[in-house]
Amino acid sequence: MELALKSYHVYTLTQIQTHKFASRCTTCALSLVRVTAMAPPRRGGTPSHRKPPKNLRYPRRPKLPPPNPKAGLIRKNNIVLKDPYQIDCDSNDEEAMLSEFDANENDGDDGSNGVEWNADEIDAISSLFRGRVPQKPGNIYKQRPLPLPLPHKIRPLGLPTSKKHIRRACASTVIPRLSITDRVYKNPEFLIDLAKEIRSLPLEKDVSLVLNKWVRFLRKGSLSLTIRELGHMGLPDRSLQTFCWAQKQPLLFPDDRILASTIEILGRTHRLNEPFDLEKFTSSASRSVIEALARGVIRGGSVNLARKLLLVANDSKRTLDPSIHVKLILELGKDPDKYKLVIALLDELGDRDDINLNQQDCTSVMKVCVRVQKFEIVESLFNWFRNTGGNPNLVMYTTLIHSRYSEKKYRGALAVVWEMEGLSCLFDLPAYRVVIKLFVAMNDLSRAVRYFSKLKEAGFSPTYDIYRDMIKIYVALGRVAKCKDVCREVEMAGFKLDNKIVLLLQEINR
Repeated sequence: MELALKSYHVYTLTQIQTHKFASRCTTCALSLVRVTAMAPPRRGGTPSHRKPPKNLRYPRRPKLPPPNPKAGLIRKNNIVLKDPYQIDCDSNDEEAMLSEFDANENDGDDGSNGVEWNADEIDAISSLFRGRVPQKPGNIYKQRPLPLPLPHKIRPLGLPTSKKHIRRACASTVIPRLSITDRVYKNPEFLIDLAKEIRSLPLEKDVSLVLNKWVRFLRKGSLSLTIRELGHMGLPDRSLQTFCWAQKQPLLFPDDRILASTIEILGRTHRLNEPFDLEKFTSSASRSVIEALARGVIRGGSVNLARKLLLVANDSKRTLDPSIHVKLILELGKDPDKYKLVIALLDELGDRDDINLNQQDCTSVMKVCVRVQKFEIVESLFNWFRNTGGNPNLVMYTTLIHSRYSEKKYRGALAVVWEMEGLSCLFDLPAYRVVIKLFVAMNDLSRAVRYFSKLKEAGFSPTYDIYRDMIKIYVALGRVAKCKDVCREVEMAGFKLDNKIVLLLQEINR
């Protein structure tokens, strides 16, 4: 390092103090100095030759690259090499030059200003020969994370596609690989064709003639669809024979799905041996079997047996699905004499914490509540369904309007109508009928006429009760001509006026 600083110092001083020690430098040293610029001519004189242009067409030599500030020394294998353009002086000459330069600095007799180097400048010059300048403190060599794979860029976000979806998409290539049993035992077309083949058997033949041919392709639960299909065909005996045959097959039984399908068909067709011990049945049977029996007896009209089954299951602390209560409520709501039992079932359904009704069941219960005049339950069910994240449909809105109309809360019903208009609901015929009834009860002729016209524009044919409501409001407001027009439409539609409407018209004509 000292040798490098010395060399650089000598090179700099030779440029600054050339006029002082030019006589002492050898001719060899002066010959190696490259003169890059010509000396300016004297004042008043003319140059000996013309100055060449900067850009010659055929230059005499290639242009030199710009000087490199770090080209003073070249290090190679810890050996310091001098720049070839540096002044070549031996060590004795360098020492002599340094000593004279220091003497000149100290004397200062010639009036020239000496060059002083402070510590910062020396550090700056020394740093040029140290190689890499140290950066900020810390780990210089940071490990860069590996690049992401290409599939990450082209694959959409989310979980990878499951093999099940791939098999469904490529069914043509995957299905031939499956065995015949895997392709048959859950295939609805095969199971329904099996029921049709059993139906085509003569009455004296047993179902085993058909089932024995396909037994090697069947699995547990396969015959449940076949048994239900035989029940829909009106063949409960064949369903029972199929179940008895399955009981003898160790690979097909025991199976609650086959048992539940058979019990549901027998309960619907009144083929159960009564009476039987319900307490023993509910304590030993599974939930699916109990619910299948309840659905079968309810659909068969045995509401008393279904009610007993629900009571026994409740006493045995067997919780059934809320849809069983809904089915029983709908069946009992058809008979006005069973309204008290409907109210009791509604209270039981309301006391349950795990109530989970779909939109169709909720709307059906609301209609029954309007029939039994339990309007507060209608409001509760509507609010519960909306609060649980459900979107009421047109039928549910229509039921709510009908409930408030029956309760004579006309303003509340009108608010529901405006809500439906805000949601751009397309009205159907029952919705138009309920809305026109509401406006007739409110004596709002303009809105009643407007919705009556919208009903016709939508392509619906007005029913007789709609014509009757329009005649009533025209009679109440004394619009005789409009009453006659509506009566002509009634006759053209093929309806006959009842006695009450005829009396109203007679009173107007008087």
